Parts: sequence; C-alpha cells; structure tokens
Amino acid sequence: MEGNGVIIVGAGPSGLATAACLKNLSIPYILLDREDCFASLWKKYSYDRLHLHLAKQFCELPHFQFPNDFPKYVSKKMFLQYLDEYVSKFEISPIYCKSVEQVDYDEFDGIKKWRVKARDVNTGLIEEYKGKFLVVATGETCDAFIPQVEGLESFGGEVIHSTKFKNGEKYLNKRVLVVGSGNSGMEIALDLANYGAKTSIVIRSPVHVISREMATMAIAMLKWVPLHIVDNILVMISNIIYGDLSEYGIIGRPQEGPFLSKVKYGKYPIIDVGTFKKIKSGEIQVLPAIASIRGNDVIFNNEKSCPFDAIIFATGFKRSTNKWLKADDLLNEDGLSKKNFPDHWKGKNGLYCVGLARRGLYGAAMDAQLIANDIKAHI
Repeated sequence: MEGNGVIIVGAGPSGLATAACLKNLSIPYILLDREDCFASLWKKYSYDRLHLHLAKQFCELPHFQFPNDFPKYVSKKMFLQYLDEYVSKFEISPIYCKSVEQVDYDEFDGIKKWRVKARDVNTGLIEEYKGKFLVVATGETCDAFIPQVEGLESFGGEVIHSTKFKNGEKYLNKRVLVVGSGNSGMEIALDLANYGAKTSIVIRSPVHVISREMATMAIAMLKWVPLHIVDNILVMISNIIYGDLSEYGIIGRPQEGPFLSKVKYGKYPIIDVGTFKKIKSGEIQVLPAIASIRGNDVIFNNEKSCPFDAIIFATGFKRSTNKWLKADDLLNEDGLSKKNFPDHWKGKNGLYCVGLARRGLYGAAMDAQLIANDIKAHI
C-alpha cells in the first residue's frame, strides 16, 4: 500500500462495508482484525437462534442486496451466508490475528501518516502499518463484560458470558439465572425456557418493549417523522399490546422514548420475539438486581434468595479503543463517537469511525459510504 491508502481496524460488518465501498471507488486499503475470521461476533460468539431484529431491507450492506428468497427477518445462518458472498463479491481479504496495540499520527519523509502497531496473535511479534487514512470499525460489541458481583467466585455452578451461550439444550430442568435484560438476555431466557430450563432473568430498571414489526415501522417512519413523534406512537402501541408489566416484576418504562433512549444512552428497546408471553405465563421469572452470591444461592435486592445451577451474564460489552487510540477528537472513553449524528463519522487528519453511533447495520452502511466518498474527495 506504500502508506498512501486506508487502514481499517475491525473486520466485522462495519469493516467489511467500508472495504467494499473503498473497493468500489478503487481506493487501496488494508483490513486488520484480531480474530482468525471476519464477523467473529456472528461466527463464534452468538447464540444459535439469533435473527436480525429489523426487516432485511434495513440491514443490507452497501452495494449488495439480500437474496429475494431470504425471509423478512434474516437468521444468523443466512446472514453469515450473505457475508460470505459479500466478501467474495468485493474480494475482501482481511489480515487476521493482528491485535492493534498503538496508533500514532506521525511524520514520515515530510508527510503525516497514521502508523498502526499490531501484535501478531500467533507469534507475538509487533508489525507496523502506515496509511494516510485510518478507519476505526471495531464495533459496539468489542470486549465481553461481566460485572463484579460480591461472592461470585463462591458460586459452584456454571458461569458464562452470553458470548459463550449457543442454545438451551443442555439446561433441561436446570435452574438458570440470566443477568441482563437487553435483547440478548431476553432471547437467551426465551431459548432456555423453550428447552425446559427453570429460567429466571434479572430486570433491574425500566424497559421499553416493542415488537419486530413496530421496530421496522419506526425505522421507516424516522425518514419523514420527527423522533419524538415516532417514540410517542411506539409507546402508545406498546401500552396496548403489552399492557402494565409491573405485576410481573418489570418496573415501568423509561421517561425518554425508545429511540431517544437509544440515541442518548445506548439503551436499546427490547424487541420482543416471545419472551414476554413466557414471562406472563410464569415460565420465566423476573427478579430484581443481585445483591450478592453465597455458594449456589443468589441474594437479590429484595433480600430474597434463590439457588441456581448456572448463571449467564448477558451484560454487554466494553470497548478497548482508548487503550491504543490516544487523545483523539472523534471517540470518547467508551470507544463510541463523541459527535452527534449526522457528523459522528469523521474526525481530523483522515480519522474516521464506522458503526459506532448506535444505529446498527443500517447506520454502519451509511457511515461506510460517507467515509469512502470523503476519502475519494481528498485523493
């Protein structure tokens, strides 16, 4: 590349989308990833029943549509098939097992460039890459996070993060606690209940609940209707469909609407695919926040305790970008864009980020095209 092209860090859907857009404009690039495959979260760290939550037209990557015979809500298996075809179509060849450890903007032969130092995961050797432009595509779901819980080390059963969960088959008749009430936690709880596990889930704060159809409708409306009006409509429909959930242990809804909560705090609405029917039937028990753990007994904030055989932490992710990208104007301490939409994707000196504005695949596809067009204009 001779230091004049683009360095993309991260070969998830965001990085692949950026590579395809650059390829489409004949812009040279290299694509680095610390894993041994592209889209590792989908290929290695997601549960079997996973589907895209939005209709497929809102989840397509640039310049390549889903096949017509794909269903409205695409399964994990089909999405991976789509990504395989995407990589083949645009001849994307990521450089795998390269863990970025340091990034600097330095002068080389009188020209300022980005210098990326990456450790080869297999050999431990440090390799250096130079480029005129740098795109951070490390994703919102980067490093699995399990919170500190008093007494967790005393628990005698299985403790895993949601990235290690595949399906509920082995949990038949076992007492399983899911910690975390985001979409992953809700779907894992549903899967466990479907396989006959004695399932409980911790829901410690108010949540918005909408259906997939409602989410798809809202995304379409947001093109023409202000966000606060869309939120009001969603809350009204949710009240009609789901009613008052307080009797099941779910304490109300957030003050901000579903999409405003997502934009401001990164708190996604729960897109229900059957979990709440199980909650209402009693097949899934809702419990408050954990106070502590003593052996196999989990004590909750209401001072009640229950024994469990397994705990699954669906407690999300942390980003580690700030460890290697220092003092930049684009990303905050948590590895997300400091800037508000629609100016969130561009920093200074040829620095960009893609898929870090809490707008899912739809937002990442937009970012990738904007970034490629901007780089084209500069060269």
